[in-house]
Amino acid sequence: MTNTLMTDLDVFPLSLGGNVFGWTASEQESFAVLDAYAAAGGNFIDTADVYSRWVPGHEGGESEAIIGRWLARGGHDDVLVATKVGGSGDGLAPETIRSHAEASLKRLGRETIDLYYAHYDDPNTPLEETLATFDELVRAGKVRYIAASNITAERLAEALTISDREGFPRYVALQPHYNLVERDAYEGPLSDLVAREGLLCFPYFALARGFLTGKYRPGGNGHTSPRAEGASAYLANPRAVALLGILDEIAAAHGTSVAAVSLAWLGAQPTVTAPIASASGVGQVPDLVAAAELELSDDELQRLTDASA
Repeated sequence: MTNTLMTDLDVFPLSLGGNVFGWTASEQESFAVLDAYAAAGGNFIDTADVYSRWVPGHEGGESEAIIGRWLARGGHDDVLVATKVGGSGDGLAPETIRSHAEASLKRLGRETIDLYYAHYDDPNTPLEETLATFDELVRAGKVRYIAASNITAERLAEALTISDREGFPRYVALQPHYNLVERDAYEGPLSDLVAREGLLCFPYFALARGFLTGKYRPGGNGHTSPRAEGASAYLANPRAVALLGILDEIAAAHGTSVAAVSLAWLGAQPTVTAPIASASGVGQVPDLVAAAELELSDDELQRLTDASA
């Protein structure tokens, strides 16, 4: 089951997040996760040049390098890779984009980046300069398509207008923070713009830092993973806790996991192309890819929408 996009990219309905590679997943574990995802038909990996710079002793690019070494083993020519530039305060100045793109290509071991994101909007660099540099990379065959993440509707609309006026490549996709318990930032002006302009949408934090897996519960014994604090924060929200009960019911009715139901709801939203979710271990992969085939009824979708509003 795939989604055919307005581009010539053809992607699996669940994108595998690479943020954990080199962080909570060792290289061996990352390879096992990637193998399992590909074996299930997955073909779209999301990473960034700053992953995992936040780990002591890391400089960033560790995730890309692991993915590159996995790709180098062969047999995955059909796998598409999205990566990003401009995270962690790096900005989107022309020379930053040029040098970081070259470094990403080297780590990935590829001649072309399939989808290249502006990771964070950079108000200190004129959009014209950023887009002109992306245009250079596309013309040189180093990037196929460009996209945006962490940007307001106003700035995204401005970027699209500039591209149309100057003949630059357009952003073809948006990667917003969007999930069943975090809806306000995307739904509204941003989702309206995505629909109006025919953009693709690949939401990150699709499982709310792990909360929407059902792993974190009131009165639980606590978890020591690096992501536990962010996920557990949702337990202070009564609506989020009540939502877990509905997710449990729907998951039981389908004989599947809470994670799969959460991702299936997200994937069923009108503007969403493929949610992004990560797995630190191979045992987590089946719950993620199950969402690609899980079809929730209109009533189930509405129950979840109403409960999370």
